Parts: sequence; structure tokens; C-alpha cells
Amino acid sequence: MKPFYLDGCWVETTTCESVHNPWSGEKLAKICVAGAGDVESAVASSHAAFQQTRRLSADARASTLEKIHRLILDRRQEFVDVIVAEAGKPVTYAEAEVVRAALTFRFAAALALADEGHGINMDASAPGVGHFGLVRRFPIGVLLGITPFNFPLNLVAHKVAPCLATGNTMVLKPAMKTPLTALLLAEVLHEAGVPAGQINVVPFAHDLVEPLLDDPRIKMLSFTGSVDVGWRLKARASKMKTSLELGGNAAVIVEPDCDWHAAIPKIGTAAFGYAGQSCISVQRILVNREIFTQFRGALVSHINEKIRTGDPADPGTIVGPMINPAAREKILTWIDEAVSAGAQLLTPRHVEGRSVLGPVLLENVPNGCSALEDEAFAPLAVLQHYGTYEEALAMVNDSRFGLQAGVFTSSLPKAIQAFEELEVGGVMVNQVPTFRVENMPYGGVKESGSGREGVRYAMEEMTELRSLVVSKS
Repeated sequence: MKPFYLDGCWVETTTCESVHNPWSGEKLAKICVAGAGDVESAVASSHAAFQQTRRLSADARASTLEKIHRLILDRRQEFVDVIVAEAGKPVTYAEAEVVRAALTFRFAAALALADEGHGINMDASAPGVGHFGLVRRFPIGVLLGITPFNFPLNLVAHKVAPCLATGNTMVLKPAMKTPLTALLLAEVLHEAGVPAGQINVVPFAHDLVEPLLDDPRIKMLSFTGSVDVGWRLKARASKMKTSLELGGNAAVIVEPDCDWHAAIPKIGTAAFGYAGQSCISVQRILVNREIFTQFRGALVSHINEKIRTGDPADPGTIVGPMINPAAREKILTWIDEAVSAGAQLLTPRHVEGRSVLGPVLLENVPNGCSALEDEAFAPLAVLQHYGTYEEALAMVNDSRFGLQAGVFTSSLPKAIQAFEELEVGGVMVNQVPTFRVENMPYGGVKESGSGREGVRYAMEEMTELRSLVVSKS
């Protein structure tokens, strides 16, 4: 039985759930699940710890974050092994995730030392003459962090690192499908000397979340997960700050003026890597009619020859298992729906083991089909053609989602036009929408969420501005 981490201690309960390997179905561990009383203890612990953490010096916060960075790298292989086992993530992707998570803490350490205060020009208006003004950011208190299964370390890091950097505290609810990585991170936090109660890592049932949104001790909800759940929680959490990083059906535009042959490997990996289980996985591939036939043939050849499906422990694997059999069955239903409506399947339909689905590329998917309009979170992409560049931009925007988009073009004016007109949180030029680094702002518009992650931007979400005005006389 794997205990959870509460108030600096490891706590065992009689209630437990099993964690399974998505590839083999093997039971990896039994984790202790927090009940209502344990969750209350976690909130109380974080609330009490805030009286200490809010007063920690910038040097102390940065020093702890640097220790976490080093300890993650020291235990790199252990983290990789756990991520591969519980998330079914191909090993090369797991290795990259661990390095990214370590960098997240390193960025947070640097930003903890940055002077974010600034002066106010009080002399800019007559009433301000004779006054001195200063603005600084202050931590807000207890945060409720909820993370999904697909990045069990780095999406946790993007909540925990800015929380530590700002002197806040957090009750973290990791995904019940992949809690082992977060619990391993809790070991690192403990070893690094994070104060007891500052970060409580407690797996608990979904029905215990909504009552917490009425708790005045909790000042912010930071949620990464499904669209429906995220917006429902935001509606309920009407009196607290919220940051939502939700779903998408990311599109990429391919113009004939670019080196589109070089774009194909990027697009193929971005669409099908880790079985497409990323909210910025490429789902819609929009190609100019001038190059469409050639592009389609080259992309299909690349998928068939280069996108390997199989055991996530094999370094050559790109498409591993989906998180569970139910996730695969849902997508198989979507594929059947699209084909029945007139879509063409351009790749072999390959099903393997308990939850593996090979890469699926569809063409001529009619409007109204889930494969085109909803978030697949699967190795599924839809190929479409367009005439004018303006038509392509309109096609990208014709979505209820708006997380990130990619544009392959050699034209600077077209790149700027995309930046100005696309209704998304980020435009990647000559890059896929799946691209992300830890110090960039990350988040979406429309149903894709609200607020921004990325260390500096999450730190802003987790703090409040406070003004100091002093009369000189």
C-alpha cells in the first residue's frame, strides 16, 4: 500500500485503489485514498503552513527549488520508469518529461529571486503630488491543484513550482490513473526541505472536490483536465480565483511556400506521439490545395514507415497504449461514425493488446463528426484542404476550442496575419501547435480555458497586487 503525503508525513488509510499499467494491464501498486477527514486535514495543514511560507525569504524559496531541480535529475531514471509504467508513455517521451519538469523548478528558482515590485509615478496627477508609491505581488494562500494523467510529472510541476516560488501552499489532487509519479515527487519535496503542509499530495475521489470550492481557506483553483469538468468547477468556484487549462483540437496550416517535406515528420509526431494524449496534439491538418495530393501521399508514407506502435518501454515506439481500453473504444466509435458519414480512412486500422490504437488519418470528415469537432485525445488526425490562406485561418477559428495553432510558411506577413487573426492562446510558426517550453505563457481561449500557465505567468495567477502609498508630509 502506497501512502499519501500530508503535513510532511506519509499517511496510510484503509481505503485504496489499484494503479494499472496501460500496456500490460499489470497491477503496479495499491495507493491509499484520502477520505473527507483526510482532505480536511490537508486543507487545515496548508492553511496553517501559509503563516510560515508567506514569510520565507526569496533566497530560501529559490534554494529549495534548486534542490528539487537537482533531486529530480538525481532520480531521473526512477521517474522515467514510473511514468512509462503508470502512464504508458513511450520511454523517450518520459525522459523528455522528466528533464522538462526539472527545468520548471529551475525557472521557478530564478523567478523567485526576481524583483517583481515597481514604483508608481504618483506625480502623474495633481492628487498624487507629495506621495511615494510602490506595487508588489503577495501570495494569496491555499491553492487547490488538480492534474490529469497524461503528464503526471510536468503538469504537476507547473502547479507546484510556481506555488513554492511565490510562498503559497497547495493541496494537490493528482490523477487517480497516474498518482505514483506525484507521490514520488512528494518524496523529493520532503527531501528538499519543503515545509510540512506547504504541498500536500493527496489522491481523493472526485465527489470531494466541489465542497472544497466553498471553503474560504482555499483562495484559488488551478485545474488541468477535461472541458466539461473544468467549466463546471469554475461555475461553482464563483468566489475564488481560477486557472483552467482544458482541451483542444489543435490545427496546423501548411502553405505551399514552406518546405512542407520537412514539416511532415514534425506533424506526424505531433499528431500521433504518445497516442495523441495531449491537449495540443495535432488533430486537424489543413493543407493548401496546390500541394495537397503530394502532401497526403508523403504524410501517409511517413506514418506507415516511421510512426511505430507498440511497447512504451521500447525506445523506438512513438505510439504507445491509450490510458485504458475505454478510451480506445470511444475513438473507434468516432472513426466508425466518420466513415459512415463519408470520410475515408487513409491508414490501416490497427488495434493491438488491451488499449493500443495505431495512427489513424481520416480525410473528408463531414462537419458535425466528433473526429473533426471534439477533442480526440487519441492517435487520430483529420486531413483537410483549403484554397486561400484566409480560408485556412477561418477553418482554424471554426472551433469551440482555442489552445494553440501551427502555421508552416516562409512568408513573414502571413505569420503576422496568423498571429493577429487566429483565436488561440499561442501561434507557432514553422512549428507544430504541440510545441511548448516551460517559460512561455501557456493556455487557451474559448472552451480551452482561462488564465495562463508557464512559470512566470502562473506565479502572477497565484499572487495579488498590493499597493503602498506614503505621504511625504
